[in-house]
Amino acid sequence: MNYENLAVTVSQLNSYIKEKIADDENLSNIIVKGEISNFKNHYTGHMYFTLKDENSLIKCIMFKTYAQRLDFMPKDGMKVILIGGVSVFERDGVYQIYVKTMQEDGLGALYKKYEELKKRLEIEGYFDENNKQQIPLMPKIIGVLTSQTGSVIKDIINVSTRRNPNVYIRLYPVPVQGEGAAEKIANGIKIMNENNYADVLILARGGGSLEDLWPFNEEIVAHAIYNSKIPIISAVGHETDFSISDFVADLRAPTPSAAAELAVPNIRELNEKIKSYRDRLKISLVKKVEIMKLRYEKCMSSRVFKEPLRNINDNYLKLDNYIKTLENIIRNKKKEEETKYIELISKLDTLSPLKTLTRGYSLIEQNNKIIKSVKELKSGDKIDIKFKDGHKKAQVL
Repeated sequence: MNYENLAVTVSQLNSYIKEKIADDENLSNIIVKGEISNFKNHYTGHMYFTLKDENSLIKCIMFKTYAQRLDFMPKDGMKVILIGGVSVFERDGVYQIYVKTMQEDGLGALYKKYEELKKRLEIEGYFDENNKQQIPLMPKIIGVLTSQTGSVIKDIINVSTRRNPNVYIRLYPVPVQGEGAAEKIANGIKIMNENNYADVLILARGGGSLEDLWPFNEEIVAHAIYNSKIPIISAVGHETDFSISDFVADLRAPTPSAAAELAVPNIRELNEKIKSYRDRLKISLVKKVEIMKLRYEKCMSSRVFKEPLRNINDNYLKLDNYIKTLENIIRNKKKEEETKYIELISKLDTLSPLKTLTRGYSLIEQNNKIIKSVKELKSGDKIDIKFKDGHKKAQVL
């Protein structure tokens, strides 16, 4: 039987399905609730995301005209209620919801769980910078925990070997999403530590939704990273994705390739730096030798080296001169003081009452007090009269 005349094209089939859906009034203006994942805010202003529940999912698009009316920014893990119409995108043959409006319906269960665990671990000190280890400067073995297939391990190998051809990459394959992945990741970290398989570990996977990255938000993985004696670099998801492992790890890298750059030093740059240091050291040594040579020549030309006793003898002469000068000063000072002393003795002798007595004068005293006026005496007073050669008692009449 010839079916050629009965066959329709793919475009015709998709167009037919689109018309059937468009004729269904229940699908033209429907209210749906679910959890957002794989959210992308396109540079054109359109928003693309998946709406899902526990058992199913559907693609959604919200054009710029409607998106700019929102009073919040949608994100992965957020539960929402939306209104829109279901239609078929003919080119890809997929049906999706064209969203007209949307409102928050609370945080998704996973996102809420993520925030609760993050807050608790932060309080317990799991994110404390003081607990983080330094990444070794020149690691010989780079341990990588990721899927053994895919672009992540290839990117890490390419970047690492380009920066240092002698570095050794040791892959410990682990599932990076799905049930049981967290336990296997934690066990991989434990085994790498127990056997000392690496100098530094890279925990990596590509981008994905909150659900895809969830193993790296599990508490068992956080404990394994925190207790690791080997420093760990976390490179999970894209640059805008942050997982619990990023906060606990000793260092966070925005991408797996960036993790390889952080873990493996560029040998070429190190060699250039060493060469630069060597050249600078050589120049410094040459300058140092030249300076020391000039100092040596200056010292050898100095009189101290040519006539080492000359300065000592000169100082001896200076000292003798100082001593002679000091002796003259003391001698002159002594003469001046002696002259002053003699002058003072002469003045004292001149002013002495005894000197007056030698010239025929006498002194009258009463009760050891010199009488200067007749008014101080009355008839019958007893007095002492002092002469140059003695004294006599008398009575006033």
